[in-house]
Amino acid sequence: MIEQLYEEILLRKKEPKTGSYTNYLFDQGLDKILKKVGEEATEVVIAAKNDQAELIAETSDLIYHMLVLLAEKEIPLKAIEQELKSREGLLSKTEERKPIDRL
Repeated sequence: MIEQLYEEILLRKKEPKTGSYTNYLFDQGLDKILKKVGEEATEVVIAAKNDQAELIAETSDLIYHMLVLLAEKEIPLKAIEQELKSREGLLSKTEERKPIDRL
């Protein structure tokens, strides 16, 4: 499903469609896309404190806007998949995750 959505976003970039929200974002440029990604990320955080349906809706919005960002920056989904795969099975050092003691 995510691959299909990404392909549709790429198609909109290549072949704009009148009235398309995706094309509106591309037309507005990187700053608008980044603003929307930031807004949606914040909404995901807030939704996580509320209910599951809201979290699902906001996460969907964030994923969509992230895909638009990747398309704008010409980053294929395969690059993200490869990055995630390269991390598979790696252990992080728990010392790096400990909070810093404050006075």
